[in-house]
Amino acid sequence: MVFEESNKAIYIQIADRICNEILDDLYAPDTRLPSVREYAADLQVNANTVMRSYDRLSQKGIIYNRRGIGFFVSADAKVKVLAEKGEELMDSRIFELFDLLYHLDISPDDLRDKYSRYLEKKKKDSQ
Repeated sequence: MVFEESNKAIYIQIADRICNEILDDLYAPDTRLPSVREYAADLQVNANTVMRSYDRLSQKGIIYNRRGIGFFVSADAKVKVLAEKGEELMDSRIFELFDLLYHLDISPDDLRDKYSRYLEKKKKDSQ
C-alpha cells in the first residue's frame, strides 16, 4: 500500500482502507478479516500498526473481535462507515473543496454538469 504523505497517521490510513474495502463488498458482514500479521505482511507495515487500526475500527463498532479466532466485520459495518464518511465530508472536507472551487473560479453549474457526467459514466460502467 502506498501511504499518503499527509497529516493522517498510517494506522488511520489503514483503517480508512479497510472501511473502503467494506464499502466495496470485499468484506461482507460477519466475514473474518485477515489476521493482524497477515494484513501487516500484505501492507509491509509493523503488526502493531495494523493492530491499532483494528482497535480503532473495533471501538467504532465497525469490526469486532472473537477472542482466539480473529476480527470480523460487524453486521451493520457498511451503514456505520457510510455515516462516518458522510459526516467527515460534510463537516470538514467539503469546505476544502469549496475553497478550491472558489479559487479556481469553477461555478456550481460547471460542477453539477461534471458530476452528472460522472454519475452517467458510473451507471454505464456498472451495467
